[in-house]
Formats: sequence, structure tokens, C-alpha cells
Amino acid sequence: MEPVLKETCRVARGDFASAGNVSAGFKRKVKQLGVDARLARQISIAAYECELNLIIHSFGGEMTLLVYSDRIVLTSEDCGPGIPDISLAMQEGWSTAPEDIRAMGFGAGMGLPNMKRQSDRFSISSSPAGTSVVMEFLLQKPS
Repeated sequence: MEPVLKETCRVARGDFASAGNVSAGFKRKVKQLGVDARLARQISIAAYECELNLIIHSFGGEMTLLVYSDRIVLTSEDCGPGIPDISLAMQEGWSTAPEDIRAMGFGAGMGLPNMKRQSDRFSISSSPAGTSVVMEFLLQKPS
């Protein structure tokens, strides 16, 4: 099935001046398509956390929003350096963010857990070549 909408945005390493632009744009898009405010907020939160992870931890990458008739898929692909221990990285409060990033108010170790919590389906894979995150948000929740 082809998506109704596909939008891909680049995210540069260390680009704190643009932090939040991609997630805000994705939120605007899904709201324009009539997605309810609660789900749009969940997508925005997950996208923001993902965007910041790209800015803080990666060598840069891309985020893609795919809107289908029954679900919204948010993906992230970066260019490394990868996550050595995903199970550790999924623990709330665990972070490899350097002190200068923490001093700016980022790097609290809640990004990946928040992404998982906000999405209906979450998967992550990582190697030194890069990290891939896929989050799925169902438009019709099973009853």
C-alpha cells in the first residue's frame, strides 16, 4: 500500500538552532490531514525525541513521516556511530550525552523510552554504521 503522504527531512549533527523544526512540521502535517489532537501530540513528542537524538548522538541523518490510511509511520536513519547497548539505552535516565549537552537541558536519558511509550509499535536496530528507529501509530486503535 502506498502512503497518502511521505515527507523526509535531514537532521544535522549539533544543529540545536533547528531543534524541533522537523517534529513541529510533522505535527502540522498530520493535523492538516485530520489526525486527532491527542495522536498528533504523541507523534510530535516521539518525533522531537528522535530529532534530538540525531542532533546530539549521531553524525546526522534523516527522519521520514509516512501516512497511510490506517497508520502513521515515523522512521529515523542515521550515519552512526551506533548504540553499543540498546537494552541499556532503553532504560530511563541512562544517557551518553556529554556534560555540555546536559548543561543545555538535553540528554536526560528519556528519548528512546519516550519514543517507545508514545508509539503503538517501536523497533530499533543499531550498528557502528548507524541506527534505525521505526515507530508506528495506529489511526484506529483495536477495541
